[in-house]
Amino acid sequence: MMAVMENAVEKIKVWFRFVPREGWFPQDTEGLWARKIGVDTASVQNAPFLQDGVAEGDVVRFQTDSNGIHWAVGRVSASGNCTIRIVPVPAGPLGCSPQAVHQRIAVFGLGGEVFSEEFPMVAFTAPADADFAAIKALLIQGEEQGWWHHEVGCGTDEWWNA
Repeated sequence: MMAVMENAVEKIKVWFRFVPREGWFPQDTEGLWARKIGVDTASVQNAPFLQDGVAEGDVVRFQTDSNGIHWAVGRVSASGNCTIRIVPVPAGPLGCSPQAVHQRIAVFGLGGEVFSEEFPMVAFTAPADADFAAIKALLIQGEEQGWWHHEVGCGTDEWWNA
């Protein structure tokens, strides 16, 4: 009997460098999980909290330093996905609850991650085939009703034109 072996998927962390924004987090790097797909390329596997211009599913090129750290050096191809970040307004109707943010966004089937207990920012990936116009309408409604603040960390032409 011949054993069938599955191809092992190598997960790595790819680090991005950026200039910290004034009045924002002091970090100047962010590590994103990625699936290695080539000698120096990987597909990003989670939504970034701090790095702009990259989304889950994008393929990035990296260089590995002498300490074995993989540093992003550019995007090879875009997935068409968008990165959205939402911070609930502490004094608003959702309070500091990332779960309440998730409940509002769940109607679109979007997955997200929470930055930390101390700072409940939620980073979402809006897939390329999502209803961008409806998501944008909800984001604006949430701003107007004092639920949250939001930003788009990575948008596509389809996002901006929706």
